[in-house]
Amino acid sequence: MQNTFTPVQIADELNVSTTTLRRYEEQGLLPDVPRTIGNHRYYMPIHFQAFITIRSLLQGYDIPVVYEVMRKIKTGDRIQALWLVNNQLYINQVEKQRVEEILALIKNADFSKYRNVKMTNTMTIGKVAEIAGVNTSAIRHWEKEGLIQSERDKENGYRIFTVPELRKILVISSLRKTVYYIENMKELLKAFELQSYSKVDQAFQLALQSLNEKLILQFKGAAQLMKYIDFYIQGE
Repeated sequence: MQNTFTPVQIADELNVSTTTLRRYEEQGLLPDVPRTIGNHRYYMPIHFQAFITIRSLLQGYDIPVVYEVMRKIKTGDRIQALWLVNNQLYINQVEKQRVEEILALIKNADFSKYRNVKMTNTMTIGKVAEIAGVNTSAIRHWEKEGLIQSERDKENGYRIFTVPELRKILVISSLRKTVYYIENMKELLKAFELQSYSKVDQAFQLALQSLNEKLILQFKGAAQLMKYIDFYIQGE
């Protein structure tokens, strides 16, 4: 590998703009960048690997996490950076387990309990949000879009949800990252109501495939991160 690189060389190699490279620098994601006598930036191999690491991590990890990881590396807190990456891997694993669990659950005719919580036909929005692991604002949005329906408590006017509506909420919460369009979700929920589980199963399998692909990207990003950390270890 050559010893120095111009911004244009790295931008061309990574298929990004030089503006993007500067933005990463301004966000504090890189080691200090040296300048020529004429005050032009130039990058060393460690910077090149930093850029590669950022671009790779962004494919499988949340942007705020990627930025925090890179800042931790810069300040020497490498172990904490790795724990941040590990936590994202854990979140992906939990999501996979949840999708598999709910797929089995929604096909179960006896849907009276979920995670030791008893189901009723008079659940509040707070209760169904807690069970589904989503915000109440998400449930209100899905109702506004016509995906679910609530009834109103005759005494206080608050929303109440039945068991069938909770099942829909669980389906939506599990597939919202892979079924992007409202109309597609409406069609899927209609098939679910008609107990046409082949379409539902196909959608869940797509969700699992997406999580598997994300896992691969996460490990590729982690591999680049370790290469980046090696630059610091070698310099110690």
